[in-house]
Amino acid sequence: MVHLYNLHPFGSQQVVPCKLEPERFCGGGRDALFVAAGCKVEAFAVSGQELCQPRCAFSTLGRVLRLAYSEAGDYLVAIEEKNKATFLRAYVNWRSKRTESSRVCIRLVGHKVEAPFSQTLRDQMSIVEMPLSEAPLCISCCPAKGDLLVGCTNKLVLFSLKYQIINEDFSIVDFERSLIIHIDNITPIEISFCVGYVAVMSDLEVLIVKLESDPKNGESISHYSHETNKPVKQAEGTRNETLQLESDDFVICQKPMELLGEKSEQSGVSVTLESTGLADEKIKYFHVQHLLYRRFAPDISSYVLSDDIKLHSLQLLPIYQTGFFTSDRKNSSQEKELLSLFCFFSLPHVGYLYMVVKSVELMSVYQYPEKSQQAVLTPQFLHVITSNNLQCFTVRCSAAAAREEDPYVDTTLKACPPVSMDVCALRIQLFIGLKAICHFKNHVVLLTKANPEAAPERRESPKRLLSRTGTSVKLKAPPAAEAGWNLYIVNTISPVQLYKEMVDYSNTYKTAKTQGCIHLLSEAHLLVRAALMDAGQLEPGEKAELLEAFKDSCGHLGDCYSRLDSQHSHLALPYYKMSGLSMAEVLARVDWTVEDALQKYERGLIFYINHSLYENLDEELSEELAAKVVHMFHVAEPKQLPHVLCSPSLKNINPLTAVSYLRKLDTSGSSSVLVTLTKAAMALRMGDLDTYRNEMEIHSEMKLVSGFILEPRLLIQQRKGQIVPAELAAHLKDTQPALLVASVLGLQKNNKIGIEEADSFFKVLCGKDEDKIPQLLVDFWEAQLVACLPDVVLQELFFKLTSQYIWRLSTRQPPDTIPLRTSKDLINACGHYGLIYPWVNILLSSDSLADKNYTEDLSKLQTLWWKKLLPELCQKIKCGGEKNQLYLSSLKETLSVVAVELELRDFVNVLPEDGTAAFFLPYLLYCSQKKSLT
Repeated sequence: MVHLYNLHPFGSQQVVPCKLEPERFCGGGRDALFVAAGCKVEAFAVSGQELCQPRCAFSTLGRVLRLAYSEAGDYLVAIEEKNKATFLRAYVNWRSKRTESSRVCIRLVGHKVEAPFSQTLRDQMSIVEMPLSEAPLCISCCPAKGDLLVGCTNKLVLFSLKYQIINEDFSIVDFERSLIIHIDNITPIEISFCVGYVAVMSDLEVLIVKLESDPKNGESISHYSHETNKPVKQAEGTRNETLQLESDDFVICQKPMELLGEKSEQSGVSVTLESTGLADEKIKYFHVQHLLYRRFAPDISSYVLSDDIKLHSLQLLPIYQTGFFTSDRKNSSQEKELLSLFCFFSLPHVGYLYMVVKSVELMSVYQYPEKSQQAVLTPQFLHVITSNNLQCFTVRCSAAAAREEDPYVDTTLKACPPVSMDVCALRIQLFIGLKAICHFKNHVVLLTKANPEAAPERRESPKRLLSRTGTSVKLKAPPAAEAGWNLYIVNTISPVQLYKEMVDYSNTYKTAKTQGCIHLLSEAHLLVRAALMDAGQLEPGEKAELLEAFKDSCGHLGDCYSRLDSQHSHLALPYYKMSGLSMAEVLARVDWTVEDALQKYERGLIFYINHSLYENLDEELSEELAAKVVHMFHVAEPKQLPHVLCSPSLKNINPLTAVSYLRKLDTSGSSSVLVTLTKAAMALRMGDLDTYRNEMEIHSEMKLVSGFILEPRLLIQQRKGQIVPAELAAHLKDTQPALLVASVLGLQKNNKIGIEEADSFFKVLCGKDEDKIPQLLVDFWEAQLVACLPDVVLQELFFKLTSQYIWRLSTRQPPDTIPLRTSKDLINACGHYGLIYPWVNILLSSDSLADKNYTEDLSKLQTLWWKKLLPELCQKIKCGGEKNQLYLSSLKETLSVVAVELELRDFVNVLPEDGTAAFFLPYLLYCSQKKSLT
């Protein structure tokens, strides 16, 4: 299905002031247009909306049959005919030809320029003649590398673009015939070449292959002929049978066929490579990968009209890596990296667009309302001409390339309209007598002829058109120039200007909430996205304008999906994210005029708001907007209301309003404990401690912990990337620290908070610096040890606790709060501590250790540090191994620290019972001499 719109992609129009009727023409780079007529080529400068200005003119050897320009190398190549012979010539340094009588240098391809003539080449045009053993039929220049591919009967010849270096600041363009691609049974009428991809088209067949540059199994890179596939016997037999049976009495019609990927090797078309490069040159291509083969069947009912059954307008379109839409892509590199490649070809009434990189698939089929004559594909549009119309269709190249550039484009973070979306015709513009078309930059060049009647040509026998083996290419010279022709340059308007028109047009669909609005806005979005991908053609100001339009289009698409209650309504979220709109700005776009009782909130908007509130945005909504959001969820998703109220974005909600909605909830269908905790949090915010206590006493502590696990934001929130304890957490620290520790431990068990986040939470909650450890965090560590969490590294946890115990013992610093667990509690609850040895009890009962906090810490340090860390370290040292020196170093470092921090008697008591005395003596000696040293 093709959607029809009446937009205005075509802007100003100018006439090319050529003197003779153009026979061939092509666009060049950013500003050049070449027009061939008779034995002359005129070059024109095309810049913006200004008039087309003549630049230079030069003579050719004969009448130009084919013409192509390569931006890489800045050369023009032509197939010319003289005295019924064809020649292939490349025109380089053509910009230096100021007058038609200026000197021209003619040289053979690959001919080494002698030093005396090198400086003269700097300021004059050169013609490079490229002799071929067979007549050239068609040509194509690689848009990225500038290599030239020439089509002959049953073979293609590749000329690699080279540069002859004359001196440090001067080199000349040259070519090397590096490869011959033999393709049996196909005579090309059009070819296209791009970065190793080759597309070949005959009257009814299209073949696409890729030339691989990596040798397989150490293939030789000397001169060779490498057959890339063996034709299927059945297919070969069919061809022979066709040749035998074809006669003047009847014809054989082959069936239509489409083979993709590896299956295309079954087409029976033999492709072989023959290297013709120099022996000391590195050969570029080694083998062939088949990508696509498609054969069409002629329409028997109209086979007499040969033009009705021929393919035309073969084209490969590359899209390069841009980095506009991926944050991890570096834009510093100027080298073009192929992102995706597309192939277009057309029958008179239908066109086909394939994607051929990574996967080969048919993307779009274009049905033309009239018989087409020629078409050109651009990153933004497909331009098609009929006898009297210039038609502009949308393409899906940018949608496909977006998924190649960013595999995460279809997520809750980013989105792109689907490749499968219907194409549309933006405009059908009337032009009388259209004959030919080409495109470059933002210019569409059209040849018209008001009097299309020409002398009748002898038609080929229709039977010869039904079989490939009988097909031949006849390049005929056009008839003599006739009156009534014109060559026009139609400038397409800027993408931003067309985008704005499409957005205005979409407003006609807005109130109806139809898919038509989404379709047109998606077209506008892809238009801007395609322009951004063609970054090489943009000025800095244009890029900024396009990026702003891109964000604007995302906002409009977000509005569409938020209004519709469809299976794709979730796309409101990624489009709103890409738009850069804040939550308040999105809510301001919502129509709130409907009476509350009748208000209906669609899934897309609910989905967006719900996710935005969950993502802990730094944005805080006003009291008015917060109330609207709460009412929205009360109407549409009441079960989500407790979660919504816990979002930092709704910090400004009136607690009375929140409690009134919570009381209306039917707790039988939702978590009653979560509703209770949310009510308690709101009561605490209002300072109503009685209500707070009543709510907290409804459920047991274990039940309350489960409620915090359901909604961690009741305790822990994030703002600007930093952990911020909630008001309820601060209150629990002072009133129910055990519940707080148990709740955070529950969050960690359920992967709702990480180890480092939990540590940071307790430090911030207790107002401690990074290097200060509050007792509540020590309580949490001890709780982790008791709980034996699988994701907690025990050695790190032992180190944290041991370090804290030693620090408090050495500095005689008591805990800032009463510890939740005594040493006996830990011993009874956790096997990691073990039993306290009798000598430790004797040590702890002495008068000098009367401080309870000191004895508790020393007790915990003894069955933890002595029982676990030190013996394990000593044991690993005894076992030896690769890390023996590391363990030994760690033990020495540990003993050095402990010898400094502990008293001699305490130090002796923590030493292991086994081991070499000489090893520990230096530390004992230092520990005993500490007082005398000080």
